[in-house]
Amino acid sequence: MRKPLVAGNWKMFTTRSVAEKLAADVVAGFHLEQKVDVAVCPPFPYLSTVAAVLRQNVVALGAQNLYPEREGPFTGEVSPTMLLDLGCRYVIIGHSERRQHFGESDSFINRKVKAGLTEGLSVILCVGETLEEWEKGQTEAVIGRQLAGALADLPAETVSNLALAYEPVWAIGTGRNATPQQAQKVHAYLRNLIRQQYGGDAADRLVIQYGGSVKPDNAQSLMSMPDIDGALVGGASLRADQFLSIVQAAALRD
Repeated sequence: MRKPLVAGNWKMFTTRSVAEKLAADVVAGFHLEQKVDVAVCPPFPYLSTVAAVLRQNVVALGAQNLYPEREGPFTGEVSPTMLLDLGCRYVIIGHSERRQHFGESDSFINRKVKAGLTEGLSVILCVGETLEEWEKGQTEAVIGRQLAGALADLPAETVSNLALAYEPVWAIGTGRNATPQQAQKVHAYLRNLIRQQYGGDAADRLVIQYGGSVKPDNAQSLMSMPDIDGALVGGASLRADQFLSIVQAAALRD
């Protein structure tokens, strides 16, 4: 049975004091480490602050992005080695907001995935379609292309440190979300693509999260699906009580 992963993507929210308290509240309320893995991903300026709260705790630290070089003249960027130095275990790569607002291509995301995995980070790779693509029935074609591009030339031995997050763009921050059945269909498709490329064992072990307006009131129905292994949580992760309710739903997954 795959152990679910619930990660909170705080995006460009919080102040230092808010981040510190939010992390502390999550730590205080999390007692299900045997059943679910949990990570929080604060903005870059607060990684050190949150790392201090999480030190020697079962809640993991994650980052929202990286640049695919260890060091160099890349003003404003952050390397995977810097993230590791701060105590990060996870990094989110390929989020739709990076694709949409910063023009990140599948090939650039591929470089990031390789850099993160090579340096020892666990990568949460995001894929997802827009509303227009969904309405035109292009979901599988779009996420298949994104996955193939992001994993191009990826060695099989690194897949064990990879998680996928299916995040339909039309459901992010909109209050809408895919039905459990819709999400399950896409998750099963993604798992089959991994099976074809890396074999049955890799596919069966792969954690695939759902992301897109995950809230306490829909988390349990989503994670009751056989191929939905947790959640990448946006807005609800900014409230410890809501985030912990989603973690609880993941822990109850059969």
